[in-house]
Amino acid sequence: MKKVKKVLILTAGFGEGHNSAARNLREALELVSPAVQVEVLDLFESTYGRLNTLVKKAHLGMVRYAPTLWQGIYSLLDNASFADSGIGGLTRLRVALGDVLRVTQPDCVVSTYPAYAAIMKELFRDHFEKPFRFITIVTDSISVNAAWHRAPSDVYVVANEPTAVVLRAAGVDPARIHPLGFPVSPQFAAPESVPLPLTEAGPIKLLYVINHGKKKYGKVLDRLLDNERVHLTITTGRDAELKAELQERFRDRSGRVRVLGWTDQMPALLLSHHVLVGKAGGAMVQEAIAARCPMIINQIIPGQEAGNAQLIEQLGLGAVAERNREVPEILDRVFARRSLLWHEWRANLLRVSRPAAALRIAELVLTHCDDAGDWSKFGIGAVNVLPDTGVSLAPAILEDSAARPALLCDFHMHSDYSDGKLSVRELVDFYGVRGFHCICITDHLTDPRRLIGKLSKLSRLVLAEGRVAEYFDVLERERRRAWNKYGMLVLSGIEFNKDGLTKKSSAHLLGIDMQMPIASALDLPETIAQLHAQGALAVASHPHVFKSDWGKNTLFLWENQDEFAPLLDAWEIANRNDIFAPVGLKRMPFIANSDFHKPRDIYSWKTLLHCERHPDAIKDCIRRNEHVSITLYREGGVLPFTARRARETAATENVAPRLPATALLRAAHA
Repeated sequence: MKKVKKVLILTAGFGEGHNSAARNLREALELVSPAVQVEVLDLFESTYGRLNTLVKKAHLGMVRYAPTLWQGIYSLLDNASFADSGIGGLTRLRVALGDVLRVTQPDCVVSTYPAYAAIMKELFRDHFEKPFRFITIVTDSISVNAAWHRAPSDVYVVANEPTAVVLRAAGVDPARIHPLGFPVSPQFAAPESVPLPLTEAGPIKLLYVINHGKKKYGKVLDRLLDNERVHLTITTGRDAELKAELQERFRDRSGRVRVLGWTDQMPALLLSHHVLVGKAGGAMVQEAIAARCPMIINQIIPGQEAGNAQLIEQLGLGAVAERNREVPEILDRVFARRSLLWHEWRANLLRVSRPAAALRIAELVLTHCDDAGDWSKFGIGAVNVLPDTGVSLAPAILEDSAARPALLCDFHMHSDYSDGKLSVRELVDFYGVRGFHCICITDHLTDPRRLIGKLSKLSRLVLAEGRVAEYFDVLERERRRAWNKYGMLVLSGIEFNKDGLTKKSSAHLLGIDMQMPIASALDLPETIAQLHAQGALAVASHPHVFKSDWGKNTLFLWENQDEFAPLLDAWEIANRNDIFAPVGLKRMPFIANSDFHKPRDIYSWKTLLHCERHPDAIKDCIRRNEHVSITLYREGGVLPFTARRARETAATENVAPRLPATALLRAAHA
């Protein structure tokens, strides 16, 4: 039997490049080999919780409003004595990493954040050999802080040859340096992912990414549109107010201007545009290179981003604007003389672009898994290597889901497409490692005809109308991945918010197992009819009065049950920690859900179904209201797991316990 290779990827949320590299490498590993077990873990987040959140906010505020101060701190981190003293203070992080390594026993550890190498050096300071291979992926280009290479790694992966030159000059063994590219999304390497050609008289498609704060972008955007050939796509991130302002500003030019909020479809956007305008972030610059999309940089955070901007100029892949107002003049030069400069940039990009870098890095990682040491020589809790503190930050291990006689289901949850904390992918992994059999992701969609619906669209707490198609595409992609990886069904859904000014005029309706979007501006009976037309369930969401958890009461469906009971397939009898006893007393068809928004919401009411693991069988079971029960998911779903118990289990069964580190550490600090 082929040995499953175990890879632990360590990241941190201080800059999107680190997380992007980690996520993309995980996806590539799963594509390259079915015999691989991958966990992505942000130990800073799971170990320090709210403190980590405060530090991230302070970091973001500093780079946004006090870049000179950040440049000074960046220089301090480049200083060996200061950096070493900082690592010495991360005792809790060091203990947590020791716990995770002891229990997961990976064949290969990959770091996309520089601090982990120093922490690893501390853990193994008395021992030259580690029972795993350690690989560092450097997410910066050219301006590489010494923190990346001060502590040793078995392998350093860098994005390009200029960065490899910097590491060699710093004294890193050239044999350990692999300039394989930056691990961008494997979507860039798909055969159909070809860059957009430019025709002589055709439109110039410009992607303008606004990153931090509401600066004076309006005049620059107006000047760009003075060129009649320019068609402009603007992304505003999570700033819903700025998005609304720009949509209003360009209402009369909607044929040439598209304004988007936050999106995870950057590969498709970059491949369908001729030029990107944005900041010199590591992930953004590397994605532009992978898409062969020339870039005009209009913002540089001092320190690590200076090298990214230098790379663009040094390789002739775009230009750097000293001030944002210079962007229109640069664009004029780019497309002058039959777009000679643009064609030069595109030719250079075609020469240096590595859209399949994540796949090549995945192959390298898997090769190094074969060279891993033998964990049995160290023991799960070998004191001389990973000292057992007696307190584990990996507190739980899953029960074998095969022992459950019924399907464990949750049909009501929210991702970061509306007001949830996790992405769709993170939700799938969060539930998948816990052995759930079926989930339905149901982000909020508001009725634009109602006042509260109009106000909601000014926030980022609901699914934007312009992103509904993208949302269904992402759910479909994750549906396939969830089934292949966990044997878990992922159904597509929407929570239709029909909010009035009072609780008795407000209703929330779940559409479960939807095959296609439904317009948000429909009355409830018509929405239900359209759900049924595509085979989906229509379920009354939290139809009664909340008692244990705070929530907006939505009583319209219950107050009008004579009209809606014949139309609905089921009612939520339990939501989060509330049980709505009147639903049971009326003998109505029921399900129970977590109304998941953040990790701690997992510990709540769930549905158990005795039926075949197939969407049609599940829906039929709920409609008939047969073999349906509910259960509280508490610590019954996970068992206490300490370092001592890990040793006892391994000694008894002669196997190493499998720990889904990401999910368990999230749960520990939820």
